[in-house]
Amino acid sequence: MTAERIVVAMSGGVDSSLAAALLLEDGYETIGVSMRLGFEEGAAEGSCCGLDGADSARRVADRLGIPFYVLDYRQEFEREVVDVFCEEYGCGRTPNPCILCNDRLKFGSLLDMAGKLGARRVATGHYARVERDGEAGRWLLKRGRDREKDQSYVLFCLDQGQLSRAVFPLGGYGKQDVRAEARRRGIRAHDRPDSQDICFIPDGRLREFLAARTPRALRARECRSGVIRSAGGEVLGEHPGVEFFTVGQRRGLGLAGGTPLYVAAIDAGRNELVVGSDEDTHRRVIGAGDVNFIPFERLEGPMRVTARIRYRHREAPAVIRPVGGGRVEVEFDSPQRAPAPGQAVVFYEGEMVVGGGWIGPAAEGVHGAQDAARLAGRGAPGTESERRRRDTALYPC
Repeated sequence: MTAERIVVAMSGGVDSSLAAALLLEDGYETIGVSMRLGFEEGAAEGSCCGLDGADSARRVADRLGIPFYVLDYRQEFEREVVDVFCEEYGCGRTPNPCILCNDRLKFGSLLDMAGKLGARRVATGHYARVERDGEAGRWLLKRGRDREKDQSYVLFCLDQGQLSRAVFPLGGYGKQDVRAEARRRGIRAHDRPDSQDICFIPDGRLREFLAARTPRALRARECRSGVIRSAGGEVLGEHPGVEFFTVGQRRGLGLAGGTPLYVAAIDAGRNELVVGSDEDTHRRVIGAGDVNFIPFERLEGPMRVTARIRYRHREAPAVIRPVGGGRVEVEFDSPQRAPAPGQAVVFYEGEMVVGGGWIGPAAEGVHGAQDAARLAGRGAPGTESERRRRDTALYPC
């Protein structure tokens, strides 16, 4: 019987290295691939963009005795991840580039390349699990067994075709187990540090990166300055550009005074920041668009879930309701701090990922819909249908 051929995305880190070793031991014809993304120079140690990543991955592949290739994805990464990342910030949103990279490169371009190499499936070192629901005839995405390392959040956007071809060998492992297993196999990557949050921004210098890479679609803006207003409309100061801020941010506002102020809303159309107390950043109801559901095709009515508004955010009980056009309204049992437009909100039912979508402008704050509209600088909220239509729009600029 011929062994199934499988492609493993190898960054040189311990997770993808052990994933390759486990697949080989399970009898797969394993091919290692590193993706050249074009940001190797200056990337942090341990980053998947790091200059030494491909060299480390090659050494692991040599030790395992498997074929290894470095594939050039610089243009795709620039277009599909970096340009979108910069454009989102320029529109007052806070993007998550890891989700884009997983969807468009690892389980997009790399899946296409796997087919050319004679492999149907692609494996990565993500801490997540994929299972088949035979009764429903659908593929399910579940949390990794290690709750601290679970990465199902950044995989919510994978569709049924992608999930059917995704393999996550580390889904049942804890991080310390992974390092121990790698050490036992003599894989030198066992002591490499974990990847950084944004692999292509060296030393976390986000503001410098954005200022130097104003995307083509926003060149006319040239990171232009604008005003900072209080929730009541009073001009408090000036900001250097909305692309340098996110909802909930306190540092970098340059405002004097003893009372801490936070970004409560970003109005990219007016090029304004609205600031308020920490309480003003909380929302009980948010809108999400471009929603992907996994165990079923669409949401037919209200559903009780737990929801996570950021990768490291603690899940909170909520009800999701369909509002049409691939959008949902998410109503939390209690207000959540700083749900940022552009981030993903992901829904869970126990161990299973129900789905997720991209957060739009706030629908309701702790002071009610009237104050939420005031914070966003849009006046009265209008009718319920008008409020929902406006507040679940994803791309206002």
